[in-house]
Amino acid sequence: MLHAQLPWYMAGPALGLCVVACRLLLNGRLGVTGGYSDVIDRLRHGSLSFDWRGCLLIGVVAGAAAFALLAGGPDFHGYGWLTRSLHGSWRALIGPILLVSGALIGYGAKLAGGCTSGNGLSGNAMLSPASMAATATFFATAIVVSFVIRALT
Repeated sequence: MLHAQLPWYMAGPALGLCVVACRLLLNGRLGVTGGYSDVIDRLRHGSLSFDWRGCLLIGVVAGAAAFALLAGGPDFHGYGWLTRSLHGSWRALIGPILLVSGALIGYGAKLAGGCTSGNGLSGNAMLSPASMAATATFFATAIVVSFVIRALT
């Protein structure tokens, strides 16, 4: 039986080692936005030759698909109002909604020049003041929004 989530005490050190490995071996920053950019740019130019960042994105997508297959199919739960509101045949919309949402988030992160994971992991590890400010803003916004949502529900 697969667990729904990797324990924090395993995931945290694994991500930290990935950040260090990317920096030492590839002289690059770990973040999915770079992969998204690489895949989109290469596809736009008609090429299927991706660098390590494109392969990272493809690996994340393939890993998620493999997990869903090994777990017996996608199990959409824990998405708040989305999973509470859609019942019956409407539940089939959850996957496409999440797929489109992910693509829009990727586009927004590319437009903004980076994503939360890249700033939070690699940027902070490199002691970038801009990444530290961005990460603090992400966390502060998430805390405020969670309190607002809790007060409204």
